[in-house]
Amino acid sequence: MSFWDASALVPLFLRQRASAAARTLYRKFPDVVVWWGTAVECESAIARLERAGELTPDETADARTRLSEAEAGWTEVEPSGAVRSTARRLLCVHDLRAGDALQLAAALVFADGEPRQVPVVCLDARLSAAARREGFTVVEP
Repeated sequence: MSFWDASALVPLFLRQRASAAARTLYRKFPDVVVWWGTAVECESAIARLERAGELTPDETADARTRLSEAEAGWTEVEPSGAVRSTARRLLCVHDLRAGDALQLAAALVFADGEPRQVPVVCLDARLSAAARREGFTVVEP
């Protein structure tokens, strides 16, 4: 299983520079684990591009369909005290925003003390750097 950040998932739903590489990684790491807010983050990216006029109505609908299909197959790390307390610690030691701290905390809770055993797929430089410092192997499309 691999932990996926929304930054790496969005190119699976939309045509972006990283889409081909993201699809390759998705074939390599098909058992996707995410934090509970990932679907909201992906929807936010789709809606932002739609509002900006960068997506047609058909492209928007297709992206939302792909997101729903992917969401049905992934494993979510639910909110918990362990995720919250870990995220608070991460905010003190890494240059992260709250959402990224929650993502990384969920990955750490999922890894159960063995971050080297769970690849993290991510396109966000700040989150990738923090994940590496926490012991994860980061895979970038």
